Amino acid sequence: MAFPTAAARALQRHRALWGDPDFAARAPGRVNLIGEHTDYNDGFTFPMGLPFDTVVSFESVGDPSTGAVTIDSAGFGSIEIVPGGDVPGWAKHLAGVIDLMEDAGIAARGWRACIDTDIPTGASLSSSAALEVATIRALLERAGVDWAPIDVARMGQRVENEVVGLQSGIMDQFISAGAVEGHASLMDCRALTLTPTRIPDHVVVAVMDTKTRRVLAEAAYDDRRSACERAAAAMGVAALRDATLDDLERVTDETDRRRAHHIITENARVVAFMEHLRDGDVTAVGARMNESHVSLRDDFEVSGPGLDAIVEVARSAPGCLGARMTGGGFAGCAVALVRADDAEAFAADVVDRYDYDGLTAEVWICEPSAGASISPAT
Repeated sequence: MAFPTAAARALQRHRALWGDPDFAARAPGRVNLIGEHTDYNDGFTFPMGLPFDTVVSFESVGDPSTGAVTIDSAGFGSIEIVPGGDVPGWAKHLAGVIDLMEDAGIAARGWRACIDTDIPTGASLSSSAALEVATIRALLERAGVDWAPIDVARMGQRVENEVVGLQSGIMDQFISAGAVEGHASLMDCRALTLTPTRIPDHVVVAVMDTKTRRVLAEAAYDDRRSACERAAAAMGVAALRDATLDDLERVTDETDRRRAHHIITENARVVAFMEHLRDGDVTAVGARMNESHVSLRDDFEVSGPGLDAIVEVARSAPGCLGARMTGGGFAGCAVALVRADDAEAFAADVVDRYDYDGLTAEVWICEPSAGASISPAT
């Protein structure tokens, strides 16, 4: 599941179809250790890049301003993207990047690529953000232009918000573009900064795939964001980052109050999480993860039965310090912090005891990876 795997597949298909590409662009998926649904509330998150990548083998052909874009995508097939043409749902991320990059003055047409990924789709590991970031990096490389990770992230977020229609925050694209190898990062979604923090050597991050997948979750996601905006307005603050628990009494709607309670307490947990990591107090780190899952389940109501099942199993597995759902919620993956010496036993125990809907879980022990990059087509 490491970068060369996706890269090798993309490059092999590219050479079989068209010959050598000009270069390959990669961008990692992400797992968020704590700080869920806080990004669009100007709050704090704590993600890291995963050792699972989306790879775009890029070859410039035709006019960069008007030429067709030909894509061969593993799992989705081949398409051609032309100005004003229709594309299937998955390709809206690509078409959106092309249109918005053109608006930004970057020639974005006249190329072909094979795309492959090691990121499980629909698993809350940001496969769509990785596709956007890798494509943006490829187009910038061809243009000879260098953008800071936050500018790459802003472009990817615009694609999600303006083209795909999901009112997501900036976390997924920002960490995919700017992750630091060996580190998770405190992300301040108001200041738009990343503060890398090394994961202690004696613990590991375990990503646990429930094999459940979200269906029609976009409306529920947008409902949560609207509830946060209503709560902030009732409290008289610009965003829930600025609110305190004492402000909750101003929110008359019970559901909106619970949504706001999660955001306020989750922001505090993220800050405490980083302090615990710096102090080497991994037991306290795990406790904050456990609290986060309860809050997401009960206050924000974005967990799901598969996620709850795997978190419960994980917490009693060998070496587990804490576990929680990760990502937008409802289905997909959970994450755990595990003592390194117990990693193998932890993974085997979770797979053995996870019991939901006849599904078989998969567990990956993950080292934090670097953000998006360009490599020669070798």
